[in-house]
Amino acid sequence: MTNTALPIHDYALLDDSECDNRIQAAKAKLGDRCIVLGHHYQRDEVFKHADIYGDSLKLSREAAKSAAEYIVFCGVHFMAEVADILSRPEQIAILPDLAAGCSMADMANKVKVQQCWDELGKVIDVENTVTPVTYINSAADLKAFCGQHDGIVCTSSNAEKILNWSFAQREKILFFPDQHLGRNTGYRMGIPLEQMVTWDFNKPQGGLSEEQIRNAKLILWKGYCSVHQAFQPEQIDAFLEKHPETKVISHPEACFEVCQKSDYIGSTEMILKVVREAEANTRWLVATELNLVNRLHQECKAQGKNVHFMAPTLSMCSTMFRTDPQHLAWILENLVAGHVVNRISVPAEQANLAKKALDNMLVAS
Repeated sequence: MTNTALPIHDYALLDDSECDNRIQAAKAKLGDRCIVLGHHYQRDEVFKHADIYGDSLKLSREAAKSAAEYIVFCGVHFMAEVADILSRPEQIAILPDLAAGCSMADMANKVKVQQCWDELGKVIDVENTVTPVTYINSAADLKAFCGQHDGIVCTSSNAEKILNWSFAQREKILFFPDQHLGRNTGYRMGIPLEQMVTWDFNKPQGGLSEEQIRNAKLILWKGYCSVHQAFQPEQIDAFLEKHPETKVISHPEACFEVCQKSDYIGSTEMILKVVREAEANTRWLVATELNLVNRLHQECKAQGKNVHFMAPTLSMCSTMFRTDPQHLAWILENLVAGHVVNRISVPAEQANLAKKALDNMLVAS
């Protein structure tokens, strides 16, 4: 055991193959004390070292049930926060690179959401008429905000159930940070587009009139995922001209127009399930992150399935890409040496409120 933590700069110039060997050796030494989680959007060089892979909530739940002392989350910041919130007190959540954030999550922060809540309160009885709903792709303090105001957290797979629960509590919903998930879900539930308004957090009163606020059922935060924003309906049209037999499947973080042209809309887990279970020799156009689509393409080739990425240009989660084999080797070898680096620890009061909103999600879904 060393007296001080091993510095990251000692790993920066290591090639991936050496990192692979060191990661495997460190994991062998740590054994069941450590679990490595890999999100679907993670790059292959890191993804292959994961003990469990999946979406963010699934991974956090599985880690909390494990015997592991250390939870190394190869994902982004909000994911490691959820792992810390849901884990047992003796477990430690770690993010290999603290710079791995989420641009969508950053579009809604506690100050702006509180300002929105206060401004809504000048027009309507916000506490008694609005349920705050945050997508799991958000910071812990926003999950805590929802817990504080009897709100809830949703995922892309349970959003409709969560909105139904929320409307049963109060007549309106404030949904953040992703407008597209909210709009696509609301529309499938039969909410007219005119009753779904977009709150522009850079404008006074969200850029909305008092009449728009009063008439709205769903107030959508003007946030989005930069990866899914790259997909456009024209890309579907052009592809179908060449391959009219293609089935189109999109993540609900894609824009309304793309989802309207899709045969299937669903979470990453749903996309994987549908394509994997599809008939052989079918063709699929997929609107979600590139690493997932590439892996699915390779997996399905033997069945004669053609899985295509929708955008003509590369569209991957650049912040997720920050986690590389060098950072993972650094984290694990420090654990072997008795040092915890890059621990994610949500303050207790905030964690308790966030867990309340997450517990509401369990009840609702």
